[in-house]
Amino acid sequence: MKKEYLFVDGYNVIFAWSTLNKIAMQSLENARQKLLDIMCDYQGLKQNILTVVFDAYNTRGGLGSKQDYNNIHVVYTKEFETADNYIEMEANKLAKTRSTIRVVSSDYTEQIIILGRGAVRMSAMEFYHEVDQARKTARKRFIENKPAKKNPLIDLLDSDTANALERLRLDAGDSKSGNSTSESKSKSRSKKH
Repeated sequence: MKKEYLFVDGYNVIFAWSTLNKIAMQSLENARQKLLDIMCDYQGLKQNILTVVFDAYNTRGGLGSKQDYNNIHVVYTKEFETADNYIEMEANKLAKTRSTIRVVSSDYTEQIIILGRGAVRMSAMEFYHEVDQARKTARKRFIENKPAKKNPLIDLLDSDTANALERLRLDAGDSKSGNSTSESKSKSRSKKH
């Protein structure tokens, strides 16, 4: 099976998606965190190899870093390296593996270069709709497959334990109504005589 690699230009997406952009106006760190959480969910649904790349082009003395965050990879580029540069370089390496390479960026120049490398490009807004649709599909699948039982825990118990719990439940119900099980039994015995 062909592996699918997905590279996401992090800041490009943050500033294109209105929900993330609003968060970024208050705190860029919170917007990055929210994007990473969304990407983790998306990766879990799609099972691709997902890398979010954040531009550190203007970060003075930035050495860059690579780290894993849950089930995705996160890259902070080094000083004078843009997210686009990093993605191009990785796409070029992966092109030789015949893997599927997708890139999310609304940068027009990046889109042209990526297409030349054999990668499939997607704008940040197209990606927003894809992520949203994947979320809706997963939610619908979950609801359709959700067990209709009211108490599936009882199904996990052996029959003796389940019967004992049912007797306790019934006894508790009788005591609430003013009848205890022993009173009910004695009443039924006295009726027989």
